Amino acid sequence: MRMEVAIAGAGPAVLLVHGIPHTWFLWRRVIAALADRYFVIAPDLRGLGGTERARMGFDVTTVAGDLAGLLDVLGVASVAAVGIDLGVQTAFMLAMTSPGRVRRVALMEGLVGTLPGAESFLSRGAPWWFGFHGVPELPETLIAGHEAAYVDYFLAIGTYERRGVAPEAREAFVRAYSGRESIRCMCEHYRAMPESARQIASITSARRLDIPTLAIAGGVIGGALAGQLQGVAPHLATATIDNAAHILPEDQPETLLSLLEPFIEQRG
Repeated sequence: MRMEVAIAGAGPAVLLVHGIPHTWFLWRRVIAALADRYFVIAPDLRGLGGTERARMGFDVTTVAGDLAGLLDVLGVASVAAVGIDLGVQTAFMLAMTSPGRVRRVALMEGLVGTLPGAESFLSRGAPWWFGFHGVPELPETLIAGHEAAYVDYFLAIGTYERRGVAPEAREAFVRAYSGRESIRCMCEHYRAMPESARQIASITSARRLDIPTLAIAGGVIGGALAGQLQGVAPHLATATIDNAAHILPEDQPETLLSLLEPFIEQRG
C-alpha cells in the first residue's frame, strides 16, 4: 500500500499517529519541535490524506500492521509512539502486537475499543457520528458536495471555545476529506470499530501493555482514556491539559510539547 508520510530529523524514532478528520499535518508543530533531536515519522493512516484509498482492512490490527510495515521499510527497530483520536487505538495495538518495537507510548483524547473504564463518558451512548458513519453508503451520499461544512463542524467542536484550527490546517483537512472515496475511507474506519473492539478485547485478555504509558486528557474524552488504560497498562502516568478541547496539537501545542518531550526523552 502506498502511504504518504512526513519525515524529519535524526535520532531516536518517534511515530505520530493522527485521528479523524485529520492527517499528518495535525502534528506539524510537534514535528518542528522534535526534529532537532529525533527522527520523526508522521504517516497518513490507511485510506486517509495522501495514503492510498484502500477497499478493505480498516480494523485496528491491520492498520497497526500498516505502521509496522512502514517502520520495516524505514529500517526503524524501536519507536516512541504518540496517538490521538483514532490514532489512540492504532498506536495502542501497534505496541501490543509488536512487543519490543514500541518503547513507550503517549495517548490522548481517544478511546481503546470498548475496554472498561470509560463508562462515565459513554453513559449517554457513543457520539452520534459513530452510528452515522457506520451506515453503509449513506454518509458518502449525504456528505458529498458538503465536505467543507462537515469537516468544519468537527474542527469547531474539537477545539477550545469552538474557535477552529489554523487556516492552513483547515485547508489541508478539507482537501484531504473531499470526494466520495475519501469520505468512504473515513467511514470505513468507523465501520470496522466493532471488529477492532473485539481485537482489542482479545489481545488485552492475554497480555498487558507493559511499557511506559502516558494518557493525556483534554476537555472532551478527559479521564475516560486513563480509566480504560488503568486495567491494562501497569506503567501508566496521566496528565491533563486545561483550556483545551479535543484537538490538543491545535489548542495547546506548547503545553502538549511540554508533556511529550520529557516523556519521550526518558530511557527504558
